[in-house]
Amino acid sequence: MTDPASLTIAEAARAIQRRELSPTELTRACLERIERLNPRLNAFVLVTAERALADAARAEEELRAGIYRGPIHGIPVGLKDLYDTAGIETAAGSAVLRGRIPERDAAVAAMLREAGAVLLGKTNTHEFAWGTTTNNPHTGPTRNPWDPERIPGGSSGGSGAAIAARLALGTLGTDTGGSIRIPAALCGCVGLKPTFGRVSRAGIIPMSWQFDHAGPIARTVEDAAMLLQAIAGYDPDDFATVPVPVPDYRAALVPDVRGLRIGVPRDQFFGLLDPEVLVAVEEALECFRTLGATVEDVDSGFTREQVISAWRLVNVEGRLYHAPYLEQHPEAYSEELRNILLQPLPEPLDLAAAYLDSYRIKEGVRRVLQSVDLLAAPTTMRPASRIGEDPVEVEGVQLSTGAAFASLTMPFNLAGVPAISIPCGFSSEGLPIGLQLAARPFDEPTLLRAAFAYECATDWHRREPPL
Repeated sequence: MTDPASLTIAEAARAIQRRELSPTELTRACLERIERLNPRLNAFVLVTAERALADAARAEEELRAGIYRGPIHGIPVGLKDLYDTAGIETAAGSAVLRGRIPERDAAVAAMLREAGAVLLGKTNTHEFAWGTTTNNPHTGPTRNPWDPERIPGGSSGGSGAAIAARLALGTLGTDTGGSIRIPAALCGCVGLKPTFGRVSRAGIIPMSWQFDHAGPIARTVEDAAMLLQAIAGYDPDDFATVPVPVPDYRAALVPDVRGLRIGVPRDQFFGLLDPEVLVAVEEALECFRTLGATVEDVDSGFTREQVISAWRLVNVEGRLYHAPYLEQHPEAYSEELRNILLQPLPEPLDLAAAYLDSYRIKEGVRRVLQSVDLLAAPTTMRPASRIGEDPVEVEGVQLSTGAAFASLTMPFNLAGVPAISIPCGFSSEGLPIGLQLAARPFDEPTLLRAAFAYECATDWHRREPPL
């Protein structure tokens, strides 16, 4: 057998079921890879080797006893360092919460444990998730496995890098403005932001209560579907979750998009792009046409000015969450984040306008999705930039890293619709490029079906970084 750590979740699950591979063998393979590569990449900030081996041993005992918890049973995973883990430090990539040991698991961490997953440790994040690079002043930068001099994206950069480097078979990230899809795009992985209310955020350190989403980063669409299956559902501890039945996501994975209508919102997503990103996305759209989907241009349903306005709500909510910490320990924050959080709050009329613009974006995107099944766009304006490079350049225009990497993902957080990033090509420098698809609320099955069909027709997801 090849290196077990290089297996997908689906492949490993089949091997475990057939008793060709044990959870302990699989876990040891991941831990050995972490030991070898993580000092260079800094994807994991905390490795729970003892816990992982205990989880794996327990999974083996259960499997020998005929107890099968499902396809995640015995699968090694990593959690972004925002997810509370009982008895294990959760610091949110900060100095403020260093040494914080939660007494209970976050809801989805508990669900993964119930599904039999093996916890490898906590993955690096931007400080309190406030960034798109995972260049963390407290825990150090995470490096992109495709080029260690470049960012992996953020804020779930550790989770994306861990998947690309085969340090874990699955990871969970969080996504407020694109922080699952951006690392997926820049690291050549699959990143799924579910519908707002589909997955509980209880026990996850917040950035924005209105726009935070929890979801998986994985190597393949099937793996992402399997992880989503394990964590989706109503949770009374999260006010935003909705008691909508959870479908069988893997059953939706048929490589057939005939009859699907895909809208391309060129007005807000194609105006400023790296030429190689544009070529890769256009070729992906042509692939969908070849597979039998109808691809047509549509209006996005919102304006850039509305997005900028609505995003001010995130800063307001962040200020509320961080107020007591800022008052007691302002020195524990990096200068960058402290300056963001201490910006003057919007005037009442500006705040009201931000709420109204947020509603208009949600209404506009959902209205467009009444006429098409999916929206398709680039995930980011450009491939990964160099670590420390800020501003970055896109076609001669200087942009902040936030603008360059989150402008195209942020609208779907504001709209609350599910969105996925899948690999669709590589730049001339060998850097991954991502295609983004979005669907109607709670229509993850259609989203996964289209992504799976594209994945079956291409081989971008099979490529591995030169580590």
